[in-house]
Amino acid sequence: MINKKVNSVHEALTGISTGMTLMLGGFGLCGIPENAIKELALLGLGEFTCISNNAGIDNFGLGILLQQKQIKKMIASYVGENAEFERQMLSGELEVQLIPQGTLAEKCRAAQSGIPAFFTPAGFGTEVAEGKESRVFSGKNYIMEEAFKADFSFIKAWKGDQAGNLIFKGTARNFNPLMCGAAKITVAEVEELVPLGALDPNQIHITGILVDRIFQGTDYEKRIEQLTLKQS
Repeated sequence: MINKKVNSVHEALTGISTGMTLMLGGFGLCGIPENAIKELALLGLGEFTCISNNAGIDNFGLGILLQQKQIKKMIASYVGENAEFERQMLSGELEVQLIPQGTLAEKCRAAQSGIPAFFTPAGFGTEVAEGKESRVFSGKNYIMEEAFKADFSFIKAWKGDQAGNLIFKGTARNFNPLMCGAAKITVAEVEELVPLGALDPNQIHITGILVDRIFQGTDYEKRIEQLTLKQS
């Protein structure tokens, strides 16, 4: 019987070391691997290159690692609502590579599929294209983008089983499925870990072949990035 379950987040992060490249699922604060990020903060390791859509907010999610100066380079599609991210970027403390959001998604997908590179029109004629090969297809200019190369991928899912099969809920799906299997080791944390066979096969979004370790997450805060209230 396939069993990829580990007993704790600490066990799930076995093998992590300084200077590694990490993928982290989520969009803003939605669907982020909260437990894994907190454990990374406790381990105190640093010099990480982090690949994520953005860094959320100060003092939560990736903002914790930024506050503790554990991130050397951030690869993202935008700065977001994180003032510390912006401050470190503008001061030169943090190396930042901003990538068009669609390109970020495809670089994850290419890594997942074992495709070394692909061509995209996004960014042609801008700083994004500097130093990259370009070609013309059907009269349109494209630049070549290489797939990401990461050591660990940290995923957050709603439900999963011990074989690593995953179900995501709503918009928390975002970048998480694309990052499964896109790194040397994929670690999934789930809100509910169920026995093998308990998941409806028709509802599974990611099959266990793309997951290396899975554990039951705890104490999810699920903060809201921007709260808008209607005044009566």
